[in-house]
Amino acid sequence: MYEFIYSRPATVVEAEALLDPNGDATALSGGQTLLPVLRARLASPSRVVDVARLSELKGIRIEGDRIVIGAAETHAAVSNNPLVIEALPALARLAGGIGDPQVRNRGTIGGSIANNDPAACYPSAALALDAVIVTTRRSVGAAEFFTGLYGTVLEPGELVTAVSFPRCRRAAYVKFPNPASRFALIGVFAAKTSGGTRIAITGAGYGVFRWREAEERLESGGSTSDLESAALPEDAFTSDLHGSAEYRMNLARVVTAQAIGEIDV
Repeated sequence: MYEFIYSRPATVVEAEALLDPNGDATALSGGQTLLPVLRARLASPSRVVDVARLSELKGIRIEGDRIVIGAAETHAAVSNNPLVIEALPALARLAGGIGDPQVRNRGTIGGSIANNDPAACYPSAALALDAVIVTTRRSVGAAEFFTGLYGTVLEPGELVTAVSFPRCRRAAYVKFPNPASRFALIGVFAAKTSGGTRIAITGAGYGVFRWREAEERLESGGSTSDLESAALPEDAFTSDLHGSAEYRMNLARVVTAQAIGEIDV
């Protein structure tokens, strides 16, 4: 690990000032991605700005027909919160299945969303539900926020402050996990919303995406058996030591059918 300055600001405004876009400072929330990267010397920021304790990034509340979750809320907090369990039970179950107890009690929803790991769970919920990601500068819909492998529209010095989800009780998240890391080899968040059926897939390799042909087939009266012939975007899937692209594509069909089945029970 290289030397760096550790800062713990008292406010979001102070954090923004420390995260000077002309410098190479980086924000630290739960640290479940950043700390291993620093230990492996894969990054060498001049300053690490700890935002995990900022009260402005905490809190879970209902605003009209939406539930707003502060960026510094941990996975454990999301999974156990009564408001989340009532308004969006599928998200509570998703959060409760991330990693292990240590990860769930340190990792944060904002850190996961901002990092956009191609096998992370939260991005699939955000994309399927058309969540709004609130930052220190703007509010961005999930479809625009995620831009590909570890990519987002966040600019240097910009922080995620909250994630706003619509209430949705007809949703399910099913994950086929890597047995070691608990990351998704394939994870599917499916939801039946006022705008129709929405299916978002994570773990394929290049980042979260919607399976639009499956959505269209189900919306036109098809069943889960129709998913076997629905086309998947082949360029969204990669091969690695955990599984081939073909294997992941087959998993996507199987896991999507399971998620739709859970909604329709």
